[in-house]
Amino acid sequence: MSVRPIILEIGVEEIPARFLPEALTLLKSIATDVFRESHTICGDMETFGTPRRLALSISNVDEVQLSERQSVLGPPKSVAIDADGKYTKAALGFAKKLGVEPDALSIAKTDKGEYLQAVKEEGGGKSEDFLPEMLKKIILSLHFPKSMRWGDGDLKFVRPIHWIVAMFGKDVISFELDGIRSGNRSRGHRFLAPAEFEIDDPASYEELLGERYVVVNRDDRVDIIKTGSNRLCKAVSCVPHYATEDQPLIVADLVEYPQAVLGSFDEKYLKLPKELLVSVMWGHQKYFSVTDSDGNLRNHFIIVSNTKEDNADTVRRGAERVIRARFDDARFYYEEDLARTLSSRVEDLKKVTFHEKLGSLHDKTMRVKALASKIADAVNPKLKDKAERAAELAKTDLITGVVYEFPELQGIMGKYYATNDKEAPAVATALMEQYLPAFSGDAVPGGDVGAIVGLADRMDNIAAFFSIGLKPTGSEDPFALRRQAIALIAILTEKGYDISLGRMVEDALEGLGALRGPAGVEREILEFIMLRLEGLLVADGHPVDCVQSVIGFAADSPLKSLQVRLKAVERFKEHSDYNDFLAAVKRVRNITTKEDFPGPDARLMTVDEEKKLLKALGKAKDFGTQLKKADYDGAIEKLLTLTGPINEFFDKVLVMDKDEKVKNNRLSLLKDIWTAASQVADFSKLAERE
Repeated sequence: MSVRPIILEIGVEEIPARFLPEALTLLKSIATDVFRESHTICGDMETFGTPRRLALSISNVDEVQLSERQSVLGPPKSVAIDADGKYTKAALGFAKKLGVEPDALSIAKTDKGEYLQAVKEEGGGKSEDFLPEMLKKIILSLHFPKSMRWGDGDLKFVRPIHWIVAMFGKDVISFELDGIRSGNRSRGHRFLAPAEFEIDDPASYEELLGERYVVVNRDDRVDIIKTGSNRLCKAVSCVPHYATEDQPLIVADLVEYPQAVLGSFDEKYLKLPKELLVSVMWGHQKYFSVTDSDGNLRNHFIIVSNTKEDNADTVRRGAERVIRARFDDARFYYEEDLARTLSSRVEDLKKVTFHEKLGSLHDKTMRVKALASKIADAVNPKLKDKAERAAELAKTDLITGVVYEFPELQGIMGKYYATNDKEAPAVATALMEQYLPAFSGDAVPGGDVGAIVGLADRMDNIAAFFSIGLKPTGSEDPFALRRQAIALIAILTEKGYDISLGRMVEDALEGLGALRGPAGVEREILEFIMLRLEGLLVADGHPVDCVQSVIGFAADSPLKSLQVRLKAVERFKEHSDYNDFLAAVKRVRNITTKEDFPGPDARLMTVDEEKKLLKALGKAKDFGTQLKKADYDGAIEKLLTLTGPINEFFDKVLVMDKDEKVKNNRLSLLKDIWTAASQVADFSKLAERE
């Protein structure tokens, strides 16, 4: 069978760099589905992308589609064939729907009776006959965070489409999309080689574009950027500084023909905070900063231009002029900010609205301060003063000039300003660490003061927005409360603080005063946080049933203790007597009612087995010492001694005795057993071990 390669290129106006990675992933995914659904066999798929084009390369596409025979059942025989043995309207309609002749129909015997059957053959045609519609479907299925229409057309796409290259081997796959006819003519670099050119073979696609100053492979552009940056930095004994690993890739999505250029600036600017300089270089200009081998910022930077190396001097001079102006602005804001202390800005927070229903940023600050004080009392009372001070200053850098211009520096600048104000080092550090962890897997605050303020801030946010009814719904979470709950859990777990979620929620709601929500909001908040906790524990590899059996304890016990309890339950699941005990205690649970009883009375017991069970319970539930020490293994071992007495009780004793007092006494005994077991785990959630 003959095979040919395919190239599809969609030429557009500049695509925003942030859209490109997802677009290329989606392009490959959609193409894979379309070719599979059309029974067209093909080889490897590869996507290419620059700001001006999205491209799909497919190797070894069969010229003939696979054929597939599919048996489809229709109406029952009794409905499809009349008394004269002829097909009814129902049968003829079934054949027409499937596109087969009535003579191709047959009767199939199934477990449910006899039905009309048609064998339909799909595929088997020439690929070139189907490719136009397939490629159109691929293009039209591409979706972006923001799309647009242009001119009088109806097509929505990320940016206006200017040309389409579609080739099957050396032949054009001809189709029209919103007035644009596909062909074999592409375009090179917008400025260096703007003229159209002809692609005679998909195999030459990359080479032909390369000759016209377009490096169409993203990975190649990244390699060029990194190699060029390293070479330039080596000449001045320094190294490129990438604030995040994906920065070279982000820049690669901004250019078609990357050329690294080394620029410099006056050393006087190095007196500004490192993070501020990096933000100016990267955030505004997408320049890479440069450091020495010890990580100290140097007065150089890397520009990645979209032009030839011959233009390096022009690029350098322009970039140096721009960066100097940017640094002057940053220095102005920084020096203006230093003229006032953070403490003098606390009152200014009254002028900033936190939320129209929750008051000003000053109101929030006072709530967080009060809550941080209570958390510090539980964590380490010696830190109370520092935690209150840090909470009071926590949001003051938000109204400084630098953070207004560079919001990503919130907290970081707070630390610089607090240090300048001679605040305690722990307080200054806390202003930066309050925002940790910023994302899943990020580090938690290293200091306790920062952790306390971070907990108080997040818990106040969750409690406040729940109280006014602005809780997450479905995929909507405008105030990022899910993320904040996960961060809160991470801090409590990592730090091992001796404080429960229930206590923190209660204190946060109390701090809201008149803003506190309706009855039941406390339970809603706890369930919201514990649902996040449950998901995290399961994601960490803990069995679902084990997690569910202990998750309820998170409201009243520290998360560190919860993990110890969880591991004990997991070990118990491997115990040789696990299944026997689980079956016994679930029998108890199934008959236990919510009714309150005064407690079992030995004087009402007439059967030896219930007396033995009462005695065994007395010994088994004496695990208070173990629970205080978080010795859940020891507590479970004591509960295991109840397995035999419980089984004997159910074998010999009729719980629902005719005598109401005897019946209630036996129910009371069983309820005491379940209550005792529930102090360790909710065994009803556990599954039997296979």
